[in-house]
Formats: sequence, C-alpha cells, structure tokens
Amino acid sequence: MNISDFDFDLPEALIAQHPVEPRDTSRLMVVDRENGRIAHHTFRDLSLLLSKGDVLVLNNTRVIPARLIGEKEGTQVKIEILLLRRLELDVWEALVKPGKRLKVGQRVSLGQGILVGELQEILANGNRKIRFSYTGVFESILDQLGEMPLPPYITAQLEDQERYQTVYAKERGSVAAPTAGLHFTPELLGDLQKKGVEIVEILLHVGLGTFRPVKVEDIREHDMHSEYYRVDIEAAERINRAKQEGRRVIAVGTTAARTLESVGHEGRVEPGEGWTDIFIYPGYSFQVVDALLTNFHFPKSTLVMLVSALAGRELILKAYETAVQEKYRFYSFGDSMFIV
Repeated sequence: MNISDFDFDLPEALIAQHPVEPRDTSRLMVVDRENGRIAHHTFRDLSLLLSKGDVLVLNNTRVIPARLIGEKEGTQVKIEILLLRRLELDVWEALVKPGKRLKVGQRVSLGQGILVGELQEILANGNRKIRFSYTGVFESILDQLGEMPLPPYITAQLEDQERYQTVYAKERGSVAAPTAGLHFTPELLGDLQKKGVEIVEILLHVGLGTFRPVKVEDIREHDMHSEYYRVDIEAAERINRAKQEGRRVIAVGTTAARTLESVGHEGRVEPGEGWTDIFIYPGYSFQVVDALLTNFHFPKSTLVMLVSALAGRELILKAYETAVQEKYRFYSFGDSMFIV
C-alpha cells in the first residue's frame, strides 16, 4: 500500500487559522459507511445524531505550554526547545531548533536563568535529551515561561490559550491537542447526557508521533512513535458493558480511537496503562470503535490512513473531495467529520 494512495489536493485557504465561536458552531460532515451517503450538519446537531445508550469516549489529556525560547548560555544565539515527553523527573525528550547550534554539554538559559536546560544526549531518532535545573516547581515555571505549541501551519496569534484545550481537559502531558474534542461545549455535553448518552474519559498524551510525516513509499514500513495512555477499570467496565449490550462506542478523535484499539481484543478492552505505537491503516479490523468523530487531516498522513481503515479509502477520499468543494475548514481549528 503506497503513500500516494492517500493523497488529495487541499487549497491552502482551507487551513483554518482561527477557531470558530462558539465552539459547537463548527460544521459537521456525517459519513455513512453503510450506504456511502454524505450529509452536512452543524456540530451542535450531534445531540440529534446520537442516541440514548451511545457511549462517547473522550481523551481528557491537557496540552502543556511546551514551547520554550531562550539563549545558548553565554551567547545571544536564540534556541527553541519543544518538550515532547518526560523521561525522568527533570529530564525531557525534546526537539531543539536550531539543533546544530547546541552540542552535548552546552546549556540554554530560559527566562534569564529561571530555567536552564543542558543537552545531555542526541537520541537515535534525532530528538534531544535535556536535563533542566531550576528552583521551585517545574510545572509553575513552565506555565510562566512556556508557550502553547501550536502547529506550524497555524500562523495567526491565538489570543485565548484555553481555546487550544478541550473543555474537559484535565491531566497535563500533551504537546498537541486532541482536536476532535475542541468542538464540544459544556452545554452540549450536558444535553447529550440528558439524552442518555454515556460519557467515558480515557487518556492518551498526544506527542508528535501521531503527526509525524510518512516518509516511506510503502506505508507498512512507517515507524510510529509511542505515546502514553491510561484506561482505568471503571472506564473499561463501562465500555465493555456497552459492547455486550450492542450499544455504539464512539471515539472522539483518532487519539481516543488508537487508545481503545491498543487495549481492545475481540470486542473487549482491558484496563491498564503504558505506551502505544499502534499504526492503523486499511486492512485493520477494529476491535472496539464503532463510530468516530474526527477533524479533517493532512494528505498522506497516518490520520487519513486511520479514518480510511474505518470507512474505506474510496469513501474517505470522496468525503475529502466533497469537503474541499464545500469549503470545509481543515486541521486543528477546522470542522469535524462523524463516521457512522
């Protein structure tokens, strides 16, 4: 299966630079796998599209202000550090720009020395291992010095940093938002619960691995980076009960879908935590996920491959062609798709 099988033309003008307000006024395309029909809605119509007994699975991770900008110690050379994941208490895997300007043993001063990062190792994947020294609480210092790590295709300034968080975000640890959830409001979630939709929360800390470009021609040779997940006992029991009763399990976002499929086997999920590098592409047989809420993704990305595995490549490419024709907004702050 070649990467070119998942390519499509996307006008740059359709890449959303700003979130819509209110959140649930974004557009929602409904793609029916059974009959191939495509319908157009507003996201707040979800309360009409879901049924009593449906289980909506949310990823409650919270994005950290992972982008740090400082100076190479003793110079005026600007260095950008993007935190990826915590390896030890004060040691992080990170991206460093420009990487060639910082050698092992050299240090970066951030916030005029409030935080100092020392490059310890260049990892095999090209990322850097950095140890931080500071006085106080690291998370508080990060809140003070760090910036929200918006994707590079968003060039506009984000006035409200909370707009890149879901309204149900809880546990810090992601370097990118689970963007399918950005459309929900507390009011919409409340309406869904009143209707009898069951809401279950799980966790996957989103890293850059999900969005890493596929650089191989044969997609089966692509190497996914691992991301931390956790599914507690209560969440697993509620999802398993729904599966036993024939109720739909709807993943909100590809991160929730990957987590469920990482812990799923023959229609059941096992509680637990760990690291997953699951790569889902056409030919994969879904074990848990019955339907999926997701945004519109990059051409040739692992995310397009995942939705193609669920709905079929031809139907997804048809839906994306329709989205371009109808001028849907793409990527993180874009519109939504509901695959049923």
